[in-house]
Amino acid sequence: MNTLFTPVINLHAILVADFIGVAILLVILVTRGWNLPGRKEESRIMLRMLIVSVFNCFVDQVVAYCDGRIGAGYMFFHCLLCAGNTYLYIYNVIVGVFLVHMIVKHIDSKATLRHFTVFWLIVIVEMVLLVANAFHPLVFEIDTNNAYHRGPLYMFYVIAGFGLLIYGCVYYIISKIKNPALRYFPVVEFLLPIFLGTLLQSMIYGISLLPACFAVSFAGVVISLQNECIYIDKLTGVYNRFELDRELKRLQQRKKDKIVAYMLDLNGFKKINDDYSHEEGDQALIAFAGILNDVFGSVGTVIRFAGDEFVVLMLKSQESDIGLYKEKTMKAVEDYNDRSGKPYKLAAAVGGKVFDFSKEDSQDLVVVIDKLMYKDKDDYYKDHVKER
Repeated sequence: MNTLFTPVINLHAILVADFIGVAILLVILVTRGWNLPGRKEESRIMLRMLIVSVFNCFVDQVVAYCDGRIGAGYMFFHCLLCAGNTYLYIYNVIVGVFLVHMIVKHIDSKATLRHFTVFWLIVIVEMVLLVANAFHPLVFEIDTNNAYHRGPLYMFYVIAGFGLLIYGCVYYIISKIKNPALRYFPVVEFLLPIFLGTLLQSMIYGISLLPACFAVSFAGVVISLQNECIYIDKLTGVYNRFELDRELKRLQQRKKDKIVAYMLDLNGFKKINDDYSHEEGDQALIAFAGILNDVFGSVGTVIRFAGDEFVVLMLKSQESDIGLYKEKTMKAVEDYNDRSGKPYKLAAAVGGKVFDFSKEDSQDLVVVIDKLMYKDKDDYYKDHVKER
């Protein structure tokens, strides 16, 4: 009896693709690219997914090698093929869901249970099908020649995978409209390799691209998250001064943009720290940043300048927007105070001005709006006990 049945699996192509995947993943692991400053939960998730993905690439190679092998060791190869292919399906299901889960959680830490219920319902259905596949070939089959064949429900996994990817992209695009700070977390770009890998693997039988595509995707996620750590304030989640310097430099070079720039500061912030603890002060800053994101998120860039001071840049704005958005901010602060249940009330000083970069220097922007903000603060303390 021949020891090898001629399979349709392209072994060399799979080995090369998996080798590239392992190389990418090992570079990320060794360089600790998964270790994100101030993000322990996301770092742990990334580390686990990377380790499981390295194992996934090795399993994919073993399965490809065993495909079509008969004769001596027939049952051993058969068992490896059944177990290995089952693992590959489980990996694609679990890691795919975890990746989209992490994206949603990263974009909105307060994401509702509804999102995750749908995710895990998909996982449960697909896992049940894989258990049933051990008794009847619904998802895949290993024939008497130890050759892998797709089952009648194979496309369910493809469709479910596409559904998750599309959901992640749509969720990101909608969220990005509300919060431009997500520009450093380009979800569409790093989900695209998985989308293309799934599409090609479904259309071209005998190749295995998903392990390598997941590796490329993870590299994109790591780079994006590390990039965010440079430009995003760890406490509040809005931009930091690195982004302010970058944006002002860009505007100055264009020399044709007009923007409305604001400086905002919390009145009585020192009293919150002194009376209720610095931890509560941090919560006040987080709440204030959230308010600013709600007010300006779709029209401007919110930046934590220093301490309790924030800068907002509104592109393509006009003089009338200064008073309009100041009123919106004050109203949003009042609404927050009414529902927060905190023993203190937030209050903000706001200074804003239209800047014409064809006539004014970006170096003067912060100085000017800072003076306007302190003028507003002085007016506030004419009617309130000075607390700082």
